[in-house]
Amino acid sequence: MTKSELIRAVAKRGDVPHTMASRVVNLVFEQMLDALCEQRRVEIRGFGTFQVRQYDGYDGRNPRTRGSIKVKAKSLPVFRAGKEIRERLNGSED
Repeated sequence: MTKSELIRAVAKRGDVPHTMASRVVNLVFEQMLDALCEQRRVEIRGFGTFQVRQYDGYDGRNPRTRGSIKVKAKSLPVFRAGKEIRERLNGSED
C-alpha cells in the first residue's frame, strides 16, 4: 500500500474529504518522524513499535576493488510487529 492508497482508504472508511484524510495521514507520519528524530520510541498498540537503533562504525570491504573502507556509525529505524498483527498474519484470529 502506498501513501496515496492509504489516504484514499482513510477518506473512504472515515467518510471524510480527501484533503482532510491527506492532512491526517501526513500529520501522523510527521509526528512519528519527529519522535524518532528525538530518539523516542513510537508504540502503536496492536500494530507494532518503531524505534531508532544505533550502529557502530566498522571497517568494510569494497566488493568491486576489494579495498578497505571505513563505514560510519549510523542510526536506523527499526520496526517490531505487535502480537495482534503477528497472529493475524499467521492465521490465528481468535
